[in-house]
Amino acid sequence: MAFLKSNGACLREFTSQFPRPSRADNHKRRNVKWRSPQAAVVPNFHLPMRSLEVKNRTSAEDIKALRLITAIKTPYLPDGRFDLEAYDDLVNMQIENGAEGVIVGGTTGEGQLMSWDEHIMLIGHTVNCFGGSVKVIGNTGSNSTREAIHATEQGFAVGMHAALHINPYYGKTSLEGLVSHFDRVLPMGPTIIYNVPSRTGQDIPPRVVNTVAQSPNLAGIKECVGNDRIEQYTGNGIVVWSGNDDQCHDARWSHGATGVISVTSNLIPGLMRELMFSGKNPSLNAKLLPLIEWLFQEPNPIGLNTALAQLGVVRPVFRLPYVPLPLAKRVEFVNLVKEIGRENFVGEKDVKVLDDDDFVLVGRY
Repeated sequence: MAFLKSNGACLREFTSQFPRPSRADNHKRRNVKWRSPQAAVVPNFHLPMRSLEVKNRTSAEDIKALRLITAIKTPYLPDGRFDLEAYDDLVNMQIENGAEGVIVGGTTGEGQLMSWDEHIMLIGHTVNCFGGSVKVIGNTGSNSTREAIHATEQGFAVGMHAALHINPYYGKTSLEGLVSHFDRVLPMGPTIIYNVPSRTGQDIPPRVVNTVAQSPNLAGIKECVGNDRIEQYTGNGIVVWSGNDDQCHDARWSHGATGVISVTSNLIPGLMRELMFSGKNPSLNAKLLPLIEWLFQEPNPIGLNTALAQLGVVRPVFRLPYVPLPLAKRVEFVNLVKEIGRENFVGEKDVKVLDDDDFVLVGRY
């Protein structure tokens, strides 16, 4: 008890050194008008969350002019989170080698394995870091119209230049439903519609495309059905990008395609630019076909993920259910790199086969 009394006295002595606020002081504080911190205020600037309010400086015409668009890979850290440092290096290499646009969070970028928070964050990050040097096209499509609307609003709010929209997959709808789905997202900004029946299980026929093409926001179609379909559209003045790397040379120079939305350009952006910009070049096309065939022997992005890891530009980390190509196929890639020339591929490290144990497979992240 003596100890408590002693310490209580010390505490009273200590606190008595600080003056207590008077009633007058309290009155003054209650009557002071609060002001927001000026350092946090930028006049006439806001980040709207409704895409219809965004003054997007990119028009559909700007998107229509793009020849080489890369469906950019998303690299990972060993725990499965985004490796933004490696991602930035990948985008920089695309810009340095002439890519004009990137698809963020597409099939190649594994948007299907992302939460929407991750997805929109990556679009915003890409815009903030590279939006002045390359067009950022966010994959904000969904088989749910509600989700597609919400994600597209958010994508334009964080600054993407255009949206990529797929038709509703798995829970397929009617042709009238397709038109209604696209009609809900087209008013938000420049849009590329993506037709890949091998993944969605449903073709987007010309009847639907010709109907939605009345919107001034339709930049064009990423078409994977083939070059006959591409020529059908281009003959009617609709812009088309080939979605098939193995057909893109002929699509560009013989069937009227504007260019390509490419997976292979992740590896050889300079050569893919040459294929799209330098006129007919059947010898270069033939030189690249073995690499393209190697990339797509398993569903994309398995081959690309494996190749970029072998080139040393990303960590050998896979989000499941994707797994690396087997050892024999990795040896084939090393030989392909030697045949085409290491200098034509991204990165500066020597290409390696890698052991099976080098790969990290992440199921929870």
